[in-house]
Amino acid sequence: MTAATPRRALLAVALAAATAATVPGGRASAAGVPAATAAPDAVPAVPAVSAEPAPVPPAAASGATVDNRFWFAHHHWQAGTHDGTTASGGPRPGLAIGTPAGRTEYQDPHTGKKSTWEYAAWTSPVHRSAVPGTEAIASWNARTPAGTWIRIELRGTYTDGTASPWYVMGRWAAGDEDIRRTSVNGQSDGRTTVWTDTLAVDNPASGLRIKDWQLRLTLYRRPGTNGGANDGPVVWLAGAMLSDVPDRFTVPASTPSGRAVELNVPRYSQETHKGQYPQYDNGGEAWCSPTSSQMIIEYWGGKPDGKALAWVDPAYRDPQVCHAARSTYDAAYKGCGNWPFNAAYAATYPGLAGVVTRLGSLRDLETLVQAGIPAITSQSFRREELTGAGYGTAGHLMTVIGFTEAGDVIANDPNSADNPAVRRVYKRAEWETVWLRTKRLGTSGKVVSGSGGICYLYAPARPSLTQIGALKAVGVL
Repeated sequence: MTAATPRRALLAVALAAATAATVPGGRASAAGVPAATAAPDAVPAVPAVSAEPAPVPPAAASGATVDNRFWFAHHHWQAGTHDGTTASGGPRPGLAIGTPAGRTEYQDPHTGKKSTWEYAAWTSPVHRSAVPGTEAIASWNARTPAGTWIRIELRGTYTDGTASPWYVMGRWAAGDEDIRRTSVNGQSDGRTTVWTDTLAVDNPASGLRIKDWQLRLTLYRRPGTNGGANDGPVVWLAGAMLSDVPDRFTVPASTPSGRAVELNVPRYSQETHKGQYPQYDNGGEAWCSPTSSQMIIEYWGGKPDGKALAWVDPAYRDPQVCHAARSTYDAAYKGCGNWPFNAAYAATYPGLAGVVTRLGSLRDLETLVQAGIPAITSQSFRREELTGAGYGTAGHLMTVIGFTEAGDVIANDPNSADNPAVRRVYKRAEWETVWLRTKRLGTSGKVVSGSGGICYLYAPARPSLTQIGALKAVGVL
């Protein structure tokens, strides 16, 4: 019915037990947690690079709890350290393979298939975060034609001056014929751990924080290509969100803008797909994330063509939702709720960009919606905590499409019986609490976690001035 348990919940359970755990509605695996990353594919030796200047003014000075940094412009890709990569120009600049740095073998852990790949790598400048944080989530947008894929890694520097290992945040391709799209479980240095899509400090109460960080992108293609523009992967955007959201059971209510607005976002129900393609996380019942993604993708004019949908049973309505589930499925997580994988899927559509971040209040969401940008949010609640939902959930994604004049939330809730029933209106104070809190009481009365304001933002890669203003106002640009 709903999404897998949020990663914050997995973290709370795992840290309390100090071991790997499986929780109802979600999955986590950290068997034999090693002292450092041990990826089966080669790691190119790329030297450390110079740091970026500190943000001015520091976000921490204003009490901010989230810091975002994304690279996407031509001069961004020219910076950093290149090992066989090159900055490509054009209307959407990116990072591409120039002269491969070498070859390596990769054996897919989910299929056993072993293949040889040419690779090149780029290491970003060190980002001096304005908010030393407890959690980092990477985002990337890329084109990966057949015979290509990318790997995304993140390394942090702690507040005590030591550094983490390079952590794999994803091995990703838009399709699933060459490799299986996957997160990498079991990565830890005893101080931080990767849980599916989130790098988290193991013991935030110790005061340890991730202070600075950098990304490493490795691009792969099959050997023997001629090096043409369409032969290799291109990364258009990459970066991360670092946050230090305080633990809280309640949040202060924000004052509504008083302006009613509702965007014309398509409505899709995950429940109409119940039982379809159970190999992709229970066939529809847990497809809230890809269903929400598909709604906003189509709001911006994107839709898979007939060729892309040819594999879907023609008897199934809204086949693009099935396609979205397959295109966001994480073979390690065994679900479609990997946050960055959803944003990366959205960005495979022409002219669309996607990132994962955290927002601070419903006023932030109002700012975005009033600029024409709907958003996908992650929340968890007991049945009685959200009036009109009719269900409870350990983690669920909805699409926020508007606000009433009184400030109540208009949401496309994919956990609905059919497409017409998807539009809901939820009480502002209730909705803001179940989205922004980090702690809550579960149905058993035990303390469990909430998402702390997680949000997927999909917008034009070349946004309007109004949209740029809104994205800057909420701290994404």
